[in-house]
Amino acid sequence: MILKSVKQEYISLLTNIRGYFQDSHDSIHKARNEIKILDFENQKLVVKAFKVPNFINKIVYTFFRGTKAKKSYENSIRISQFVPQAIGYIEFRKFGLLSDSYFVSEQFVYDFTIREVITGADFQDRETIFKELAKFTFLLHEDGILHKDYSPGNILIKVNDSGYEFKIVDINRMEFKDLNVDERLKNFSQLWAKDNDLKIIIDAYSALINQDKDTCFAKAVAYSQKHKDRKNFKKRLKGRAVVD
Repeated sequence: MILKSVKQEYISLLTNIRGYFQDSHDSIHKARNEIKILDFENQKLVVKAFKVPNFINKIVYTFFRGTKAKKSYENSIRISQFVPQAIGYIEFRKFGLLSDSYFVSEQFVYDFTIREVITGADFQDRETIFKELAKFTFLLHEDGILHKDYSPGNILIKVNDSGYEFKIVDINRMEFKDLNVDERLKNFSQLWAKDNDLKIIIDAYSALINQDKDTCFAKAVAYSQKHKDRKNFKKRLKGRAVVD
């Protein structure tokens, strides 16, 4: 067993996380991995249980590469201002190899994700929210943060007195480096935004990076369309409906 926590008070939670997770019936996501909300000492926490890897990946994650739970924790500590506060992570092993692993963070009570704004043509104040998204993404990029799954469901937004507060989640896949203009613009492609909406975002972003807005928009649209074409091609192969 390997565990690490920000505070000593959460050690008992982590060491008994399997029981807490099983007892919680508040599941908010269940696919390859599962995410649940649980109560611990009058605090709402979010627990992400990572899928038990296959035999080859058990070897890889045990001896050669940090687990997704570990990466989620370490990335959260590194970019703490942009994410819900990390609590800790724990890995369990069986016969010397990685079995199950968990990452725990505080619950960020958000009002909506950027997905609802992108898909809702009549969403209130959507143009302002798009411009605020551009600012938030700019701050990420300026800090050398490239979220490699910058998809709509991973961008959480809370309405507060000063406007809109953004947080990102699902951060085990990240890269930290100085980003050039093309890498920055390509990062918006996973939003799956319509061209008119993407223009609002990119016009605001290009002003922040002091680049020509028309050139930036043309590149951003090309990256966005390429991403959509690739995803839709995979859907066709699987016999699933494509999305514009």
